[in-house]
Amino acid sequence: MSLLPQATLADVASFAPTPLSLGGEPAGFGIVGLPTNFVVAASEHTATGTLFDLPVTVRFSPEQVTILPGDGASVSAGLGGASWSSLGQPQFSPTATSHTYSTRGTYAASAVVRYRADVDFGRGWRPVPGLLAIPTAGYTVEVLEARSALVERTCVEAPSGPGC
Repeated sequence: MSLLPQATLADVASFAPTPLSLGGEPAGFGIVGLPTNFVVAASEHTATGTLFDLPVTVRFSPEQVTILPGDGASVSAGLGGASWSSLGQPQFSPTATSHTYSTRGTYAASAVVRYRADVDFGRGWRPVPGLLAIPTAGYTVEVLEARSALVERTCVEAPSGPGC
C-alpha cells in the first residue's frame, strides 16, 4: 500500500504545457471544396516542482487533438497531424487533419489538445485519472473560391491571350 497521495488533474494543472499554436496549409487560406490541412505540434512535456509538500515530476503526454475549423465541424486528429511535404503529399491532398470548407468566408479555427498526466514522487510513474484539455490560440482562415478557364495556350506561349 502506498502512502503517497493520489494526484488529480486539478492538482497538476499548474505544471501543464503552455498552449500550442495551430497552423494550416496553405498558410492562413483555404479554397472552397478543397482540403485545408491543419497541424498542431503536440509533444510530451515534463515539469518539476512541489506537490503535497513533496518533490514531484509531472509528465504530460498528448493523447488526442481535436481541430475546430470554425464552421461548426470538428476533426479528431490523433496527435496533431503533419504538413503535406512531410507526408510526401501534394498540396490540397486530404489528410487525417484536413477539413474541406463548403462556403467562402473568414473562419476562426482552433484546436484542443488533450493530455494524459503521470506523476513521479521519486518512486516511479503513477497515472493521474482523466485527460487535461488545453485549447490552442485561434487561427484565422480566409476561405476563397477558385475559378479556372480552359485556354488554348499558356501565357508564356500567348502573352496576349485570355487571363494573361
